[in-house]
Amino acid sequence: MPKVSEALLEIKNLHTSFRIEGQYYAAVDGVDLTVFKDEVFAVVGESGCGKTAMALSMVRLHNINYTRMDGEILFHGSGSGRPQDILKLKGAELNKVRGGHIGMIFQDPLSALNPLHRIGQQIEETLVYHTDLDKERRKARAMELLENVGMTDPALTYTQFPHELSGGMRQRAMIAIAISAKPDLLIADEPTTALDVTIQAQILDLIRALKKEMKSSIILITHDLGVVAEMADRVAVMYAGQVVETAPVTELFGNPRHPYTRSLLHSIPGAAGGENRLHTIHGAVPDLRGLPRDGCRFSRRTPWMPGDAHEAVPTYHEVGPGHYVLCTCYKTFRFEE
Repeated sequence: MPKVSEALLEIKNLHTSFRIEGQYYAAVDGVDLTVFKDEVFAVVGESGCGKTAMALSMVRLHNINYTRMDGEILFHGSGSGRPQDILKLKGAELNKVRGGHIGMIFQDPLSALNPLHRIGQQIEETLVYHTDLDKERRKARAMELLENVGMTDPALTYTQFPHELSGGMRQRAMIAIAISAKPDLLIADEPTTALDVTIQAQILDLIRALKKEMKSSIILITHDLGVVAEMADRVAVMYAGQVVETAPVTELFGNPRHPYTRSLLHSIPGAAGGENRLHTIHGAVPDLRGLPRDGCRFSRRTPWMPGDAHEAVPTYHEVGPGHYVLCTCYKTFRFEE
């Protein structure tokens, strides 16, 4: 396990709130996380739990007209010799970190790529902002990147528009842009969504190879527990805007503790010990405005548990080395009979 001194990114008490009908509602609500150098850190949870909202907060890509962010996001990889609070950076300082030291692979490459610009032009745009390469060397670097991400004909892809590429090729082009400045941290938001199984495996192998080559850290945002088991070193489980459990990946799969984590794993086909009936989690994820802000947020989905099993003000409990669980409900949780 890396030492705390090797932290690359520290998120402290992060709140990301969105304005709805004049009121702000926190989609990320008091999150604390640390990502270490040279690791794959996975963030897993159902759709709507706050994973992508947190990822976009790390690179300040929310619309400031209806978003409010509080807390600290301390980045240690800018080369400045001191951590920088991303939430306090402005103008050129922010742009130097975003895209230069932190790259991002977006969930939907078709909407993330500019439909009016050729792929080569979009890669070179990043190089203009974050390198001192001249025009000729930028093109050579773009071609090299397209080759590195597995394009069979880099010269052709360089001249094509996003709509001319398949889903897997668009994702590879998105990855080429994200890694063009050799970032210290790569955020991959559902990088295999909407891709078939074969292409998913290729993209994951590519990300793994690039991490090894660049010695970067990766934050992997996903709801796919199979991807987590294959890729991650450590895992954070999110529910309703909070991190409910954090652990090394082998510990999380071998000894899950929080009721939500156990329920997620129990929902995997075949994980329930050969039962014919697929396990489902009781209830539904609350919407942002109806989200309970007091007590254990998962208690509404375990109505068979007594109220005193939950803490009135949930706190984190260390149940093993590097393994933290929110609320005491993990001690008495059982599945509904």
